[in-house]
Amino acid sequence: MHLDIHFKPAGGRLVLPISYNYLLQGALYHSLHKELAAFLHEKGYTDGKRSFKLFSFSLLQGVYQLDRVKKNIAFDGEIKLTISSPMQDFCHSLVNILLATGNMRLGTQATEIEKINVRQLKVTGDQAVVKTLSPAVLYSTLLRPDGRKYTVYFQPGEADYGRLFSENLQKKYRAFWGTDAPAGNVTAKALGLPRLKVVNYKDIIIKGYAGKLLVTGPQELLQLAVDGGIGSKNSQGFGCVELQ
Repeated sequence: MHLDIHFKPAGGRLVLPISYNYLLQGALYHSLHKELAAFLHEKGYTDGKRSFKLFSFSLLQGVYQLDRVKKNIAFDGEIKLTISSPMQDFCHSLVNILLATGNMRLGTQATEIEKINVRQLKVTGDQAVVKTLSPAVLYSTLLRPDGRKYTVYFQPGEADYGRLFSENLQKKYRAFWGTDAPAGNVTAKALGLPRLKVVNYKDIIIKGYAGKLLVTGPQELLQLAVDGGIGSKNSQGFGCVELQ
C-alpha cells in the first residue's frame, strides 16, 4: 500500500537540513499507535539475525530552494511525502492518527495535513518496471586485514547488486510471512543510467542509486518490493519505489 501525504508548513515555509531523512523517520514513528511504534522500533520482523521494519518513504516532493552554504533546504507551498508498506495495520494507524491530529511535526517545525491519498499498486505478473522515490541502497560490510570494518556499496549492473537485491527480498518475505519465499530469484536491470545519491544520515555517509529498474521474478516477491521497498535501510528513507 502507498500513502501520499499532502501537507504544508504551518509557518509558511519549512526549512530542514539537506539530510532530513531522520526527521521524517522520527515523525512517522510519532504518528503511529505507541504499541506498533515500539514493536517496529525495538524489534520489527526478523529472519535469523536480521530485522526488518517493512516500511519505506520517499524524498519530499515540492517547490524548494537549496542553500549549500547553510546546508539546508526550504520548502514553500504544498509538499508531498509517499510512504509504502505491506503492513495494513501500519498504514491504517498512520492515516488515522495523521487525520485525527491534522498535523505532523518535523523536528521543531509543525506542518498541517491537507489530504492523504491511498493507493494499492498491484504487480500482475513476473515482471515490472519500478521507479525509485528515494535512493536504493545495497551494500556489504567487509573486514580489512587489520580487522577494521568497511562498507562497499553496489550499483545496478554489478553482480553483487543483483545477488543482494534478490536475497534481501527473500529474507523480508520469510520475516513478514513466516514461511519460505517462493522459489526463484529476482533480477534487477537498470533502465537508463543510475544516478548516485550520497546521504548523510546521522553523520553516517550512505550511498544509494536512483532511477528505473526492470525487475523480474516471482510475483509475490515483486509485490513485496513495491510495497516494502527495495534494498536495505528502507525505514531510514531508502528504496521506496512505485510502479511505472
